Amino acid sequence: MTTANLEIDKKQKERSKIHKLLRRFKNSWQLYLFLLPALTFFIIFHYLPMYGVQIAFKDFYATEGIWGSPWIGFDHFTRFFDSYYFWRLLTNTLLLNLYQLALFPLPIILALAVNELRNGAFKKWVQTITYAPHFISVVVIVGMIVAFLDTITGLANHMITSLGGESVPFLTSPEWFRHIFVWSDVWQTLGWGSIIYLAALAGINPELHEAAKIDGATRMQRIRYINIPGILPTVVVLFILSLGNFMAVGFEKVLLLQNNLNSSTSDVIQTFVYESGLLEGQYSFASAIGLFDSMINIILLITVNQIAKKTSDNSLW
Repeated sequence: MTTANLEIDKKQKERSKIHKLLRRFKNSWQLYLFLLPALTFFIIFHYLPMYGVQIAFKDFYATEGIWGSPWIGFDHFTRFFDSYYFWRLLTNTLLLNLYQLALFPLPIILALAVNELRNGAFKKWVQTITYAPHFISVVVIVGMIVAFLDTITGLANHMITSLGGESVPFLTSPEWFRHIFVWSDVWQTLGWGSIIYLAALAGINPELHEAAKIDGATRMQRIRYINIPGILPTVVVLFILSLGNFMAVGFEKVLLLQNNLNSSTSDVIQTFVYESGLLEGQYSFASAIGLFDSMINIILLITVNQIAKKTSDNSLW
């Protein structure tokens, strides 16, 4: 086949693909119409603002605007990497996120346990109790934590002192900050996080369980060999998504729980961006730090997705 024929064949294949896409769009235009509001939202509030990322490489002045401000390259990044607080911020952010990531299986365990409940009323009660904290705002959650763990009036310290112990300064002790932050987050999000896994469990063919029962499989064996493999694709996808958001800790809760006495463990990159950008007006410097934070998330997301794609059939793309 000559080169001219190959080019003609290639063009015909491209036209065929375009016709198929147009036909698919014509047949399912209602579905694309439903997708339009979500796409519009992401374009307006997520993609268009990326235009302003360039101020991370500029010495930004509000009076000069983005285009009028001078380029300074990677000076802000160098300043951040060479600063004395860089390693403390990075270490605190990583340790806090690794702590949270280590508890990733808890919603899966809760979903498997709730799925095995046979008493319908009790099952609904458990679901309601575990879902409810999700609807409490972060400010209220922090207020509850402060009220519960206060050194003088807190219920926790009242119980400790009534048992003969000494009052513990939970909120001002650096060694307690990570435990308070992570476990309060578990309490707030555990039930809500298990919903997707419960939905995945509901999609498992019940005939598999019936066949396993006939073969004499115990409940634990059915959980191990039917339920867990059945929800594994969902687990992998959610794990990839959680790693893609790895560096983004709960900024609001960290800021509300933070004080001068526990700052050695509560100072994280996001709170530093807030202080530098909004409180001190160093917009370019704060943008550079935020961009560095986002790049780590992107690298982790792509890396973990590629690993999942090579080791299993489950990935985001």
